[in-house]
Amino acid sequence: MKIATWNVNSLTARLQHVLDWLIANPVDVLCLQELKMSDDKFPLDVLKSAGYEAAVFGQKTYNGVAILSLAPMRDVARNIGGFTDDQSRVIAATVETPAGPLRIVNGYFVNGQAPGTDKFEYKMGWLRALREWLRAEMAAHPNLVLLGDFNIAPEDRDSFDPVGLAETIHHTTEEREHFKALLQLGLVDSFRLFEQPEKSFSWWDYRMLGYQKNRGLRIDHILVSEPLVPRVKGCIIDRVPRKWEKPSDHAPVVLDLDQGI
Repeated sequence: MKIATWNVNSLTARLQHVLDWLIANPVDVLCLQELKMSDDKFPLDVLKSAGYEAAVFGQKTYNGVAILSLAPMRDVARNIGGFTDDQSRVIAATVETPAGPLRIVNGYFVNGQAPGTDKFEYKMGWLRALREWLRAEMAAHPNLVLLGDFNIAPEDRDSFDPVGLAETIHHTTEEREHFKALLQLGLVDSFRLFEQPEKSFSWWDYRMLGYQKNRGLRIDHILVSEPLVPRVKGCIIDRVPRKWEKPSDHAPVVLDLDQGI
C-alpha cells in the first residue's frame, strides 16, 4: 500500500501534473495541500474518473487540503477539534484496508513567516492545538498516519544551509521542539527509518535556481504511529515532478506500507 503527500501550490495550476503523476504512480492514498480553491471548484468528477474518491476542505485563494483514496473513506473531520480557525489546514479520514482501518491526517501546517511575528505566534498556538487533538485521535485510531507540508525542517541535515538559516523560519528551536513533541506522542518519521542520500529535500525555492543548485529543505513529512512501524517498507521523495514545466515548488513524498495481512 502506498500513501503520498504533495503540496501542489494550486490544484488549478497543477491538476494535470497530479493526473500524470497518478498514472505513473498509482498510489492508494494521495494527500494534497495548498489547493487554493473552494470546495465547489474542486475537480471531483475528473479525479473520480481517475479512480479516486476525494475528501475535500478547500478555501478560496489560500490553503486547502484534500485526501484522494482508491478505497472508501469514512469519518471525515475538518480542522483541529476544539481550535477555532478560519483557515482550511487539516482534513482527516479513515480508509478501509485489508489489514483494517487506517486513519489518515493530512495537514498544511502554518508557515509562520518569521519569529517574533503574529503569524509565528499563530503557528505556535496551532501546533499546540494540533498535538492535543492528535493525542485523542491516536487513542481512538492506533493505526494513524500524519502527513503533509509541516513547514518545519526537523534537523540540520534537512536544510541546505543549517548555519546560515539557524533560528530563521522552519529552523527555529521552537518549531523543532514542536516536531519532537509530535514524535513523543508515539509517531515516527518514516523517512528516517531508512538510510537516505545526503541533502534529501522536498521543497526548493523558485528563485535563485533553488532546485538546480539543490538549495532545498525537507519540510514535507510522513509520520506513522508506532504500531505501523513494522509495516513500513520504504519512504522516498520523488523529485521527478519538480523537473516538469511550471512545477510546484514541492515534490511528492511516498510511503510504502505493507498491507500487514
